[in-house]
Order: sequence, then C-alpha cells, then structure tokens
Amino acid sequence: MDVKEMVMNAGILGAGGAGFPTHVKINCQAGAVIVNGAECEPLLRVDQQVMELYAAEVVEGLRLVMEQTGAKEGVIALKKHYEGAVKALGAAIEPFGQLRLHLLREYYPAGDEQQIVYEVTGRVVPTGGLPLDVGAVVCNASTLLNVADAAAGKKVVEKYVTVGGAVRTPRTFKVPVGISCRELLEAAGGTAEPCRYIIGGPCMGRVVDDPDVPVTKTTGGFLAFPVDHPLWKLREETLNMQLIRSVCCQCSMCTQMCPRNALGLNVQPHKAMRTIAQGTDLLGDANGVFSCCNCGVCTYYACNFGLKPSQAMQQMKAMLAQKGVKPRKEVYTRADRSIDDKKLPVKRLIARMGLERYDVDAPLSEKLLPTGQVRIMLRMGVGAPSVPVVGVGDKVRKNTLIADIAPGKLGVKMHASISGTVTAVTDSYIEIRKATV
Repeated sequence: MDVKEMVMNAGILGAGGAGFPTHVKINCQAGAVIVNGAECEPLLRVDQQVMELYAAEVVEGLRLVMEQTGAKEGVIALKKHYEGAVKALGAAIEPFGQLRLHLLREYYPAGDEQQIVYEVTGRVVPTGGLPLDVGAVVCNASTLLNVADAAAGKKVVEKYVTVGGAVRTPRTFKVPVGISCRELLEAAGGTAEPCRYIIGGPCMGRVVDDPDVPVTKTTGGFLAFPVDHPLWKLREETLNMQLIRSVCCQCSMCTQMCPRNALGLNVQPHKAMRTIAQGTDLLGDANGVFSCCNCGVCTYYACNFGLKPSQAMQQMKAMLAQKGVKPRKEVYTRADRSIDDKKLPVKRLIARMGLERYDVDAPLSEKLLPTGQVRIMLRMGVGAPSVPVVGVGDKVRKNTLIADIAPGKLGVKMHASISGTVTAVTDSYIEIRKATV
C-alpha cells in the first residue's frame, strides 16, 4: 500500500484549515513539503504542543509525505519562541539531512498558507493558485501526526483541541471526534458568566451560541467569551452602510496593513468599502478580492472606526461569485519590499482585541476525555459528504468504517470514534451511543 492509499484509508484531512482531503493533496510531485506549525490564531496552543510532545511522529509524517510527493526538501516552519517544540524537532530531524527548521517571528497571520510559503521559499502563490504552483505542498503539524499514526494502522478518530477564553481552567484535551463541545467546556471548568463561543480562533473561527456542536477532524480550538465582550460587535456579519458612507475616510490603512496585499496580491479592502457603500463600479480590478483570506487584520486592528473591512471583502467575494466571476491566475507577483515592516505582532493584536486576560497557558492532557455519545459529521471540510455504510441499530467498534467517500467525489472516510450502537443516520451525521454495562 502506498502512502496516498494509506492516508485515504485512515480518513485524513487537513487538521488546521479548510479540511482538504490529504490523500488528494499529496497525490502530486513537489520540490518541498512545508510543515505549517505556526499556530496562526491567537490563544490556541494545540499545534505547538503536538510538535513538542510528538516531534518524532511529526517528522515521520513529513518524511512519508516527502516519499509520496518525491520532494527533496522538508521544512518545518514554526515560531522561534515555541522553544520546547524547536528543541524537540531539532533533535528529531538531526539524522535527516534533507530536513530543516524555519523559525518565524511572532506575527499574525504567520500561519496563513501563503505567508508560510513566502517565508520558506521567497516565492508568492498566485491569486487563484495553490502552493504547488511554486513547487510546494503545505501540511499542518497535526495532519502529519495523523499520517504517522496511519502508518501504524490508526484511523483519525481522536483530536487535540485547545479549550480557552473565559473558561475556568484552559486546557488542551485529547477527545473523540464527534464529542460535544459542551463536554469540553465542562471539562475545562465551565464559565463564570454567560458566554458565546467560537470554534477555532478568535479572528477566523466560527461563532456559535450553543456549545452542543460536535468536534470534527478540523477542530483545533473552542473558545468562550462573555456575551458583552467587544469582540462580538466586530464578529457581526452585517455592515452598517450608513456608518460606512459617513465615517470611512478612505485612509487605506486597512489595505496598507493587509498581509495578502503585502505579498503583492492586490487585496485592497478600502476599495471594497468604497464599492459596497457607493456602487460596484468603484472597485477597479476585482481579481485581488479572491486572495483575501479573511484574516481580519483590517477589521480587528487597522480600522480605527470599527467598520469591518473584512466583511466588505466577503460581501464582494459573494457578489463576484453570483456574477460568475472566477479568479484569474496571476503568475508574476512580487511582495512589497516593506513586507517585514508590516508584520503585526501577535501581542499587539491580542491587546487591541481586548483578549490579554485570556492569553494564558492551556496544558495538554494526553488522557482521552471519555464520552457516552458522539455525532460524526459526514462533511468536515472541502468536498462532498461521506456516504454512510451503517444503519440505525448496527453495533460498531472504535475505528470501524461508518461512512465512505462518495463515488467519483472529493471526500474522506469516516470511522467510529467510540464502540457502541448507531442511534441515528441522517444526511449530515451519524450518531453513536456507547454501550452501557
């Protein structure tokens, strides 16, 4: 069995981003495989902890992906202040001459895939393109841990998740895929006041008001913040058009500080603000809109009026998509000569967002958090939903295949994360309850 087939059978997808099926991503030829260990979002700890505790496994996963892609070089990119991980990985790669560490400054969003590729290779991924366009494949550190586990015959049925924010005891837990986030919240001591929640990080994560949502293979964080925290105003998806028309002074600070614009990708949020407020003919070249990664630097830091330029960018993307406009690949892209001067320190961002009190350690527990029920979502990332191969009443054991890739579609296999009885099969999930003695 080759690496690609092994990864497919284990049900691996990107653990730290959009959830692209890994067996498809590595089915290529590349010059370099880059490990994204930057932990892009503030307050999350999981990737740095995985790299420190499982350095040998991360390196083994990297070597397996290099074998599959024919890459001659493997680069682990992580922030230099992750001292424990740097030390552990440095020792793990020592026997392998084709592997090296690339240490990053602490800035946001250092973990953005395009930023990582530029930092390591000095080349810019074009608008509408992929890292492979510049000869690279990028994998999250936790994804490579899963690849190493697959080589040992394991399936992706467990996940490490940082639980933080306003919880009493922030922790990183090892949990079964499909466990309710409410159980993670309770394991972290709950909260002292009414809260809303974010799955992922505070800048780009998904807002939820009900913690009864299941952990998926892409869940890296679950954060709680008080309902009156100012963050929620900036996370609202609606735009106040009257405020934009009357207050936005077109200072272009949002564009000047945009990390993707600094890469030369022509992302210009101030023009999106102007277009949204005044008319769609004011945008100019729309191609740069597609390179916006919704990191939120423009909203959470650059704009002094709280006008949410990132939301304007997302609306522009939607408008262009409705018109059938697609990104045009622009190959000859050069980064701004001042790109290093425009990097936003994470601590400054945390302070601006009012999150300093939550920027604390979240020690990792290697003991699996038990649960009596899981809900395995059939779609956890990019691609089509998986097709159930079990029915209500079926008895399943942990690691049993419960849903397969839809024929001819992009997707991943799903496996039972606990032993028990299938109690529900729907178009969106499979529910399993643990057998009681």
